[in-house]
Amino acid sequence: MLSAESRPYIDASVPVLREHGLAITQVFYKNLFESHPQLHHIFNAGNQANGSQQQSLASAVFAYAANIDNQAALAPVISRIVHKHVSLGITAAHYPIVGEHLLGAIKQVLGDAATPALIAAWAEAYGLLAQALIDEENRLYQAAGVEPGDLFNMRVVAVEKESAQVTSYSMVAVDRQLPEFQPGQYVSVAVFLPDGLRQLRQYSLSESPDHQHLRISVKREVAGAETPAGVVSNWLHDNVVVGSILPVSMPAGDFTPDTDGEDPIVLLSAGVGITPMISALNRIAKVSPRRRVIFAHAARNAHHHPHRADIAKAVASMPNLHSVTFYEEAEHDDETSLAGRMELQKLPQWDVKKSQVYMCGPLPFMQAQWADLLAQGVPAQHLHREVFGPDMLDHLI
Repeated sequence: MLSAESRPYIDASVPVLREHGLAITQVFYKNLFESHPQLHHIFNAGNQANGSQQQSLASAVFAYAANIDNQAALAPVISRIVHKHVSLGITAAHYPIVGEHLLGAIKQVLGDAATPALIAAWAEAYGLLAQALIDEENRLYQAAGVEPGDLFNMRVVAVEKESAQVTSYSMVAVDRQLPEFQPGQYVSVAVFLPDGLRQLRQYSLSESPDHQHLRISVKREVAGAETPAGVVSNWLHDNVVVGSILPVSMPAGDFTPDTDGEDPIVLLSAGVGITPMISALNRIAKVSPRRRVIFAHAARNAHHHPHRADIAKAVASMPNLHSVTFYEEAEHDDETSLAGRMELQKLPQWDVKKSQVYMCGPLPFMQAQWADLLAQGVPAQHLHREVFGPDMLDHLI
């Protein structure tokens, strides 16, 4: 618990972090990489280049300060961070390095306003947060029986084009037992780029657990008007074939739909956010095929709709599955899809008191569905979403 002496300084930092948080994190990353260039192999170079990683850290520091007495609000965020860190192989030794450069960046940006008492308060607050993260990360490493940074060598046994931009890669373990996972979880995939940089990217597992193989589905991130092409996703699409070996982390993630229950369940997705939902749907088809499931997906059009074969197979074996598809570019409804963006009123009704609702997709999609679900009387505690980066903190900041 934060000391009474430090609390006023942390409280007073909230407006300062709102104004200067991004500048602090920009200085932080610059100084961190200058002093420890080997950390480029852990951090996402793409997110560094587009500024989202700096924004993510600024949001996290601000949210921590603003909610330091609200552990209930912070707990889900800390859980997401812990799982992400485990997928990246973060260790206790990384935290003093981060702490040193974070405090140094605060001093550098705030100048004389960063009094010794303020820095001492932030050193205490950071220490408490770091220890909480370290303890939980160690628990996950021990439960999985792995050392931080351990990677499983996986051999690609199948490559399937799911849509215009999404390709699935099925893999089997090469030299150790296949890691277990829960539907909704993800793995980090390590790629060694031509310039020698190792990069890790997280991809949701898109098949139900079967103790035989893992499958990821990767969207080729093409360049946009203001965004560069995804280096890792394009490398995977251009280089991985049957027989390729990919280093993969232990599965991680706390977005795990209830696939073993009997109550109705609602799975909503958009774009490549369909991947964890397919894992959940395929699991339910195996263990409870008569369960009532509403599976709704939104895509640009049929060419950008991955995993249609999985959905068709589930529809054939699950009499109480209601699959609804929305195509944004369609001009009218047809026998297989509805035109336009997802609208909840066009879905079958469900018992909002019993059913859990899970969603994954771009942040605007999830925000719109979340607001609509609440307006229709779905309890907030029944809503679950998969999200990373600064978007994870939008409800706190």
